[in-house]
Amino acid sequence: MKVLLFGATGMLGQGVLIECLKDPKVESVTTIGRSKTGRQHPKLREIEHKNMSDYSSIEDQLTGFDACFFCLGVTSNGKTEAEYRKVTYDITEAAGKTLSRLNPNMTIVFVSGAGTDSTEKGRIMWARVKGAAENVLLRLPFKAAYMFRPGLIQPMHGVKSRTKLYNIGITLFGPLFPVLKLLFPKYVLTTEWIGQAMIKAVEHGAPKKILDPWDIQQLAKK
Repeated sequence: MKVLLFGATGMLGQGVLIECLKDPKVESVTTIGRSKTGRQHPKLREIEHKNMSDYSSIEDQLTGFDACFFCLGVTSNGKTEAEYRKVTYDITEAAGKTLSRLNPNMTIVFVSGAGTDSTEKGRIMWARVKGAAENVLLRLPFKAAYMFRPGLIQPMHGVKSRTKLYNIGITLFGPLFPVLKLLFPKYVLTTEWIGQAMIKAVEHGAPKKILDPWDIQQLAKK
């Protein structure tokens, strides 16, 4: 399996990258982003690309992939809907259109979030925009497209978020994750489970197009 990974420097992307590099079924991983991860591994290749809304200059490097794991995302805090949409929807649409054309046998897995609004008409701004991003990918001619909607995520293997507030929260409440898993098993995920579920979705498919936290966990444990 040849994987293209977006958002490899973020918390979730780091975790997914670790799972891909560990899994013998993954032959190679190519990351694409404005900056490189700095990680070294025989299976890893990195593409540094500044304009994430236009891939015409690197199309020759974006062919031959079996899977795309799209973990790119930013917080909506402090952003207008137009600003948030530019990153969350516009980049997703540009990447999706390019990749579906160049890799017709590709499976794409897109990470949105619990509460994403498929109608695109709800009151919550980020949920509307994430819903629009999901919908555009589901309409494109990929071999398969799966939307992952995680809730609370426990970072594993020393993975850190680039968001300081999230890191503070993990430091303060990290010891509670075992308790939360016991009390709310259907809502808590780890970066391990998400990465493993992505690989299995490409390998064997998933039971439905939109997967909530419990669906992701069950797919990872198959």
